[in-house]
Amino acid sequence: MNKKKLYWQIPFLLVLIIGSIAIVRCQRSMPYQHNKGFIFGTVYNITYQSNEDLQPQIEAELKKVNQTFSTFEANSLISQINQNKPVKVNEMFREVFTLAESISKETDGAFDITVAPMVNMWGFGFKTGQHPSKQAIDSLHQVVGYHKVKLVGNTIQKTDKRVMLDCSAIAKGYGSDIVARFLRRNGIKNFMVEIGGEIVTMGNSEQRLPWKIGVTKPTDDSVKVNQEIQTVLNVTDKAMATSGNYRNFYYKGGKKYAHTIDPKTGYPVQHSLLSATVLAKNCATADAYATSFMVMGIEKARKLLERHPELMAYFIYSDAKGNLQVWYSPSMKGKVVK
Repeated sequence: MNKKKLYWQIPFLLVLIIGSIAIVRCQRSMPYQHNKGFIFGTVYNITYQSNEDLQPQIEAELKKVNQTFSTFEANSLISQINQNKPVKVNEMFREVFTLAESISKETDGAFDITVAPMVNMWGFGFKTGQHPSKQAIDSLHQVVGYHKVKLVGNTIQKTDKRVMLDCSAIAKGYGSDIVARFLRRNGIKNFMVEIGGEIVTMGNSEQRLPWKIGVTKPTDDSVKVNQEIQTVLNVTDKAMATSGNYRNFYYKGGKKYAHTIDPKTGYPVQHSLLSATVLAKNCATADAYATSFMVMGIEKARKLLERHPELMAYFIYSDAKGNLQVWYSPSMKGKVVK
């Protein structure tokens, strides 16, 4: 009886084996598409394994994000909110705002989507390079603070109509997440989405290997000519974002001012952390925490990481002698390739 049962099973096993081999061969012969373009004021690069070029559909998804969060589009949802027009938020805005509010609370206000007026006053928004007065900075505390804005139902409520929202420190990461979701919905299992350095990966690269992403060495190179790699991380089925004070700054009175503003003080941060790279389950989270850590500095960031073991971080900082040093969370150890 058992032998007869075995004989009947053999053909099914053979079909299963042959089918599996065919699927593997098909996947290996399937080409990788390479899409490049411009969105959110930066360049995107998307690589994915598919027989079809999906760039038109991908750009349609990115335009939805842009139309929601771009402060440069007069009719975008966030611009209408900043103009105090009576608009209802969409699901994209609700998702990002809720995440931003949560991270603001977790970081004790180091992450704050209302900080743009302070950033602009320091000259990074309008590129003026003017050193603001203490009185001018103090006046902005009336309109800066994540607790000054709430999502009630489908509308945004502000404590002061002058409060302005700017999601630039989370929207690029969210855009990468949106493209990754689109690719997954279309059955694509191998891809790498990169928008302005904010990255989501899944599966394997074109070389049939896990995705490897370089972290740029911090240098005083504001024009980004020298892009020396500090380390390479093995990033598969993860999202990655990097924030760095070395990327945007100016000198005035012999002093270097970084582009990262502490929302609590209204002044540029003054600490040793030069670059923060974060790995998380989604890129919006990685993006926001990378920015938060640059505000908090390495000591406070390490304490927060102890409370959030799901986050992985790689920090590059300057020691007392001005030499570059590295610290990364224990969970990151297996990700560092070199």
